[in-house]
Amino acid sequence: MKASFRLGRIVGVPVGVNWSVLVIFALIWWGLSANLFPQSYPDRSVLAYALAGLSAAVVFFLGLLAHEVSHAVVAKRNGLGVQGITLWLFGGVAELRGEPRSPGAELRVSGVGPLVSLIIGAFFGGIAMLLALAGVQGLLLGVMAWLGGINLLLAVFNILPAAPLDGGRLLHAAVWKATGDRTRASVVAARAGWILGVALIGFGLWRFLTGAGVGGLWLALIGWFLIGAATMEERQARLGSALRGMRVADVMTPQPQTASGELTVADFVNNYLFAYRHTALPLTADGRPVGLVTLDRVRGVPSDARASTTLESVACRADDLVIASPDEPLTDLLPRLNECADGRALVVVDGRLVGIVSPSDISRAVQRGSMRDQLAANR
Repeated sequence: MKASFRLGRIVGVPVGVNWSVLVIFALIWWGLSANLFPQSYPDRSVLAYALAGLSAAVVFFLGLLAHEVSHAVVAKRNGLGVQGITLWLFGGVAELRGEPRSPGAELRVSGVGPLVSLIIGAFFGGIAMLLALAGVQGLLLGVMAWLGGINLLLAVFNILPAAPLDGGRLLHAAVWKATGDRTRASVVAARAGWILGVALIGFGLWRFLTGAGVGGLWLALIGWFLIGAATMEERQARLGSALRGMRVADVMTPQPQTASGELTVADFVNNYLFAYRHTALPLTADGRPVGLVTLDRVRGVPSDARASTTLESVACRADDLVIASPDEPLTDLLPRLNECADGRALVVVDGRLVGIVSPSDISRAVQRGSMRDQLAANR
């Protein structure tokens, strides 16, 4: 999930927000200030309801951020890189580089998020209880009670043993520990996520048909997301199994043909495209990669503008390039290949281009890895 805009850095990790957060933020604010709070605490002003709803929504998202930051902090302490944190429609995600080295590391990284949400929920729930015991009745009590309940609900939901939830990671760690088979653990967790997704869709549709309204559809939407994410995780697990043990250097095309960003699209089509039969061409300056142009990008340039359009102006720019080192495990590179829409990685040593990894390189590596696994299974 890509961030639409950045908030800055927390503990050295970039934090971003996807535009979809604005949708759910507005729905929570509206639901609290226009429905829940007026029904529970009547005879307050519209401004009071609006401020109470706004405060609760802001603190809720700060709690989500704390949940993801805790994942990032523990991941870094366990030797994992953290590319960034993004808040979006279904909460947040900490984008980790690589995989935990042991079930114990995965247990720590996955378990800390729900624990933080549980602590936040207990904190606000405790304040609500103290206010109630002190005889305080009003919007302050309502805000504290809602924050306590929603964070406890978030903690409970996240520990459900189904991928891609934190509970799915905990299930993965348990199966991995019990069997010693990381791929089998991934498949078990992913299929548990698929089952939970189907259950949520069924329950959500039933709630909608029996009068729950948008709440039922929201559950069904979450279920649909879980099915898609779980299916993707199982596919990636099987792919990772086939590629395990391979390095980037094992699959890359070494010393690829390059060009200058000042070259025109017409020159690329006439002198490079057919001569070398490449569908992607790294752009370099003094041997250092500065961009990547592909056939798909060239196709988007009108024929009458190709002579005046430079490759630099249509290329995937330097900031968006996926950069890898020859010794990097191929399984660590795979999640990053989608960072640039071109789906390729440039391999560099001391800043200089030495190779390129394309989808066809990955496909050939998967075929070799699958054949290796089949031969090993038949021994």
